Amino acid sequence: MGMTSGTNIIVTDQLTTPPTWTASFRDLTLFVTIMFGCHVLIESENPDPYYVWLKKCGGMDFVKDFIRPGSESGIYVESTSSLPTPWKNPYKTIFTDRIIPENLNEILLRIKFLLPR
Repeated sequence: MGMTSGTNIIVTDQLTTPPTWTASFRDLTLFVTIMFGCHVLIESENPDPYYVWLKKCGGMDFVKDFIRPGSESGIYVESTSSLPTPWKNPYKTIFTDRIIPENLNEILLRIKFLLPR
């Protein structure tokens, strides 16, 4: 059985579309939801196209909701192309250019390390 942290894992919208692999995105959301007990949120100014994409590709199964930037706190999985923002704690932000099989384990380990104990 997984941990129950209730922590938000906030993924920026750019990391839900290619070059991210949809299967790797879904695996990430599955693991953090089931194993760590976290809530997966997608941060977006314009969620409609990302919702349509994820729904079509089967990536919405473990996504709790879409949120506006700065409206929630948690651990961020952020695109390396994003500009720094004042509401994000740099010590609780994981930067990556995509979510793919080759970096999925590293992202999961970093999330696990950042979860409250």
